[in-house]
Amino acid sequence: MKPLVSVICLCYNHEKFVEKALLSVVNQTYSNVEIIVVDDCSTDKSSELIMRFLKTYQSIKFIQNEANVGNCISFNKALAIANGDFIVDFATDDILKKDKLELQVNAFEQLDNSYGVVFTNAEIINENGDYLMDWYDRGVAVSDGYVFEKILKKSYISASTMLVRREVFDFLGGYDERLAYEDFDFWVRSSQKFKYYYLSDKTIEKRIVSRSLSAKADTKIGYTIIASTLNVCAKAWWLLKNETEKQALKKRIYFEMRHALMIEAFDCVLSYYSLLKEMNDTDIKSRLIKTLAELKIPLYYFYKIYKGGQG
Repeated sequence: MKPLVSVICLCYNHEKFVEKALLSVVNQTYSNVEIIVVDDCSTDKSSELIMRFLKTYQSIKFIQNEANVGNCISFNKALAIANGDFIVDFATDDILKKDKLELQVNAFEQLDNSYGVVFTNAEIINENGDYLMDWYDRGVAVSDGYVFEKILKKSYISASTMLVRREVFDFLGGYDERLAYEDFDFWVRSSQKFKYYYLSDKTIEKRIVSRSLSAKADTKIGYTIIASTLNVCAKAWWLLKNETEKQALKKRIYFEMRHALMIEAFDCVLSYYSLLKEMNDTDIKSRLIKTLAELKIPLYYFYKIYKGGQG
């Protein structure tokens, strides 16, 4: 018997996409699949469409949240009833390639138990389903094995491509429900204990949606994202084992400090500086960023012009 894979499908206001997303799960070439759908109190017709879908696919487990609680809590609710040896965290605005689970389970069967995650390439699509580029067309270097240091420097993995050994989530206790988003924290907390393995296959179509949380990271709404990232960087500080990892974290903190400054999340900038002080690693550059935050220099307008010019 092939191992059971639990696909946890998270939906919030995905009425335009949810049926096609769920069909991509039920039509997998890999057959031993448990499907759990969580609707996070959508305000559109998502829940209605899911209920209609369940009339045809009655083995699917469905959780309807009575209030909007976010991805981390929603995922943990599903994880608590999941029985799979492997777990997929799947947003229902994306689409799984039909052989995704087969490819990744087969890869796991060739690996030893030190590997906790298999991740892949992805196709990026727009809201209309038009292909834009591959995930790794953006010139990002791919590393696998123990990726802790690499992931501190840059978040290069497409989280939606991952197949995760259940043991990893058991070790972590699921997602940290205090956070606005889950992937950076998952990578930081898991990557020192478990190895990651990269498959070059494109196993999902990852949709860029203007209303998504990640799409708001460069806006003032992204404040909660920045605050969560700060929380994860503080956790990473306690996980460091050597100077190389410390310098990787320092590089990430500088990047996040600049971003926080640009969207005027001044208190987060000061908290990042405090973290650098705790690390005994402040310098002229960090003190300058701190001073600009203390003066509350309004940079957001110019930042948006800059970002618009890049687009």
